[in-house]
Amino acid sequence: MAGNRIVLWRHGQTDWNVVNRFQGHSDIDLNEVGRFQVQHAAQILAGMKPTMIISSDLGRARDTAQSLADLTGLTVQIDEDLRETNGGLWEGKTGAENRAEDFQNFIRWIDGEDNPAGTTGERRSEVADRAVRAIKKALGDKTDQLLVVTTHGGTARCILGSLLQLPMSHWGVIGGLSNASWSILERNPRQWNLIEHNAGSIPEPVYGEESGAPSA
Repeated sequence: MAGNRIVLWRHGQTDWNVVNRFQGHSDIDLNEVGRFQVQHAAQILAGMKPTMIISSDLGRARDTAQSLADLTGLTVQIDEDLRETNGGLWEGKTGAENRAEDFQNFIRWIDGEDNPAGTTGERRSEVADRAVRAIKKALGDKTDQLLVVTTHGGTARCILGSLLQLPMSHWGVIGGLSNASWSILERNPRQWNLIEHNAGSIPEPVYGEESGAPSA
């Protein structure tokens, strides 16, 4: 993967982001603000001359990716391995509701443990494994690529923690991605390096921080 760069691009805002509701695999569309965000961000990302775009199959990510595809002429490759964490019994509920109903389990998960989200959902390690697999599949043995990975906040953090080889207990030190903002990883001969984080065109709050922060 010599010389490759990865842009991890979080989808634009949804109504569930604003009220801090755990989205997970729930297929929630971009709202009006989200559509504006991705159109604006896509113009900047297009200037980076991406060579490939891959995306989660959930609508909020697909529509985000398509805004860039429309400017670059690239085809979006859909991969469900880039979905957000399956939140199990927490999906559709706010962070406050999940704290009230499942406090110990929820706090352990927020603190970075590898317990399944929402009892019946996914572990962070499982999210990282599948998302990194999608990236490796897209890059293959190619070099000098700029791969745009259109995904979700939790999944992006799992990718960053895994590719940067951080202990899982330290993944939380990587701040969240605001809606329609991105991080850039660059590969040198030895490892991946984080060269830009939570970059975007307009300063935005980080809504839905692991769906556990108080709503903004």
